Amino acid sequence: MEKRILGLDPGLAILGFGLITCKQNQTQTQDTTVKMLDFGVITTPADAEMGQRLCTLFDDLHTLMEELQPNLVAIEKLFFYRMSSTILVAQARGVLMLVLAQRRLPYVEFTPAQIKQALTGYGNAEKYEVQEAVARELDLDDIPKPDDAADALAVALTAWFQV
Repeated sequence: MEKRILGLDPGLAILGFGLITCKQNQTQTQDTTVKMLDFGVITTPADAEMGQRLCTLFDDLHTLMEELQPNLVAIEKLFFYRMSSTILVAQARGVLMLVLAQRRLPYVEFTPAQIKQALTGYGNAEKYEVQEAVARELDLDDIPKPDDAADALAVALTAWFQV
């Protein structure tokens, strides 16, 4: 059985995505393999008006879902650090949730601490430790770039560990 998990790191300027596939051996329930299929970012220009930026996210997310065909979407929960940034990310996240609802895609959410815990065993791990764990788990030679894409792959891996 194969499952395609799409991890998303929401943002207005940069929305990271990472797609993994998990294959479980039918005869051995403990025998699973995971591979990275794709990763990248959706960007919106800072000089564009807010409505246009949200439309770009909407259109690009629909295209992404069509191309990648995930079975499950994993999303990083909103983290409150600066109010102005949080509001912008929340607006982008609303668009993301709308696209998932329109496509009737199931999703799971994880806090940054849950993602760090799942990948490193430590909920207060540093960003580079999580990125190194992503590369190690996916047997990659290098840490995926940009950081938003690596973060999205971390979210997808967390879903694989939890589901």
